[in-house]
Amino acid sequence: MSTHAKRERLLLADLLEAAGPEAPTLCEGWRTRDLAAHVVVRERRPDAAAGSLVPMLKDRQDRVQAEFADKPYEELIKLIRTGPPRLSPFTIKQVDEGANVVEFYVHTEDVRRAQPDWSARELDPVFADALWSRLERSARLLGRKLPVGLVLRRPNGQTAVAHRGTPVVTVCGEPGELTMYLYGRQASAKVEIDGEPEAIERLSETKQLGL
Repeated sequence: MSTHAKRERLLLADLLEAAGPEAPTLCEGWRTRDLAAHVVVRERRPDAAAGSLVPMLKDRQDRVQAEFADKPYEELIKLIRTGPPRLSPFTIKQVDEGANVVEFYVHTEDVRRAQPDWSARELDPVFADALWSRLERSARLLGRKLPVGLVLRRPNGQTAVAHRGTPVVTVCGEPGELTMYLYGRQASAKVEIDGEPEAIERLSETKQLGL
């Protein structure tokens, strides 16, 4: 049975291939070629990918990613489809699901939503629940530096607290849209926001953690 991460991986590869190497994405400063290189480096060059977490390694990460971006685009797509190398921890199903479901979903939407004629995907309930489960676990980490309280709410009433504080802003939407919102893609997220106008403005001016 195909896992969520594997399905999103293949969808991302298909979208990148169809878009071509110079299409826009929602990642500031990145074309599709850059996004493809990022995905490959993250899986195949952990020594460089660590720059996302360790500031002193950021220059190395940028250099290695630029080297991969210079490779033939078709090669990058093939590496994404093929998946991680044999000895990578990402080959373990549980690790792949834990680390890549959100990663691949968000980057798939980064390609889709950068197109002028994009429309929202209707996610199957099981996948939506999987995204929500990850939001529940990561919301406080992602929202730890927010200047106001933030609560995420699904249409079914389930909530997750991203930041405790006052005043409180509540963001309502489907799990996929809440994921895009919390991972820094607020402009494209189809959500409803409720709270004091000043609090909403402060939240909108905050650069939130993203991929």
